[in-house]
Amino acid sequence: MDFEFLSPLDSELIEEIKSDNSHSLAGQVAFHSLASGIPDLENVQVALVSVNENRLAKDGKDEFLHFNKIRKAFYSLFPGNWHLNIADLGSIEKGASVEDTYFALQTLIASLLKKKVIPVILGGSQDLIYAQYRAYDRIEQMVNLVNVDSKFDLGDAEKPINNRSYIGKIVVNKPYNLFNYSSVGYQTYFNSQDEIELMERLFFDAYRLGGVSGNISHIEPVMRDANLVGIDLGAINAAAIGGDHYFSPNGFDGKEICALARYAGISDKVSSFGIYEYTSSYPKAGNMLIAQMIWYFIEGVNYRTDENTKSAKKHFIKYQVPIEDEVLVFFKSPVSGRWWIEIPFISSANNKLKRHTLLPCREEDYIDACNQIIPERWYKTKRKNEL
Repeated sequence: MDFEFLSPLDSELIEEIKSDNSHSLAGQVAFHSLASGIPDLENVQVALVSVNENRLAKDGKDEFLHFNKIRKAFYSLFPGNWHLNIADLGSIEKGASVEDTYFALQTLIASLLKKKVIPVILGGSQDLIYAQYRAYDRIEQMVNLVNVDSKFDLGDAEKPINNRSYIGKIVVNKPYNLFNYSSVGYQTYFNSQDEIELMERLFFDAYRLGGVSGNISHIEPVMRDANLVGIDLGAINAAAIGGDHYFSPNGFDGKEICALARYAGISDKVSSFGIYEYTSSYPKAGNMLIAQMIWYFIEGVNYRTDENTKSAKKHFIKYQVPIEDEVLVFFKSPVSGRWWIEIPFISSANNKLKRHTLLPCREEDYIDACNQIIPERWYKTKRKNEL
């Protein structure tokens, strides 16, 4: 792999990381160094890359981002009982323009997707999700984006992109690859009523912080249906992560955000994972929390069950529930105990939607259907499929 825009890790940093403990993660990662070049990705499952870009941060400041603090924290951790190979590809530095940075990140992610390598992106401003999304342009299917954020970030699509308007650009810019957008952990007072109503009109999913914190497991099916996931560090409460940049006293705590990262990792469909809105003002505890988020994501990847395959689905248990003038069809995996609901496929609709006929759900959705309550996510997905 020849990517001139990738900067290697500093040799002194690598030596410092490796000298910590021979049994830590540092001893199991292939590093991009000046001496050895970019690691061979032949048998690699997860690749870490940092992106030093934050010029389009609204109300932010243009600063050099010291991702080495996260790396030191992450590589000091010990791996679980993993059977994965991990590579650290170094950094994408700021291009001559933000568009140049987008192009570099999009090119890298697209290449990794082809190689079945999952990129873990550490980024500055969250508009980088736009480049993460555009990397899927050549994949012949619609994609689902899950964003853990206190804001919807829809913005005004008519205005230039920034870290508060990139979702609007994803929705209106061609090619149209977005099937569903799910916002997890939004806080009502940070979002206008116009944006809340727009989310409803577009049949997008929005989960309030209070509802998610009450039962974090409700988000597992949402993550299971995602292709790409982004986390805004501003969705974490200030007490948990520290720092002085866009923080709220309300938000996810450390255990909750790590649980969400693990759900993203264990999803058979998630093929890229980004952590954004990083600044160099984080204290040690903040950098360690981010390191643990990465750790839990990789832990999840290690325990994937590959239930998104045709052969696995042949063994699912089928349940049919008559409700109103519909017959809802549910499937349950005898291996993991997870549930799905079938979405009627509209043959005249865009053929990119063929892979969205099974929607992950919870057992509670099946129980509700038995009590004649139609699951809201089924209804929204069916409506989008009909449009």
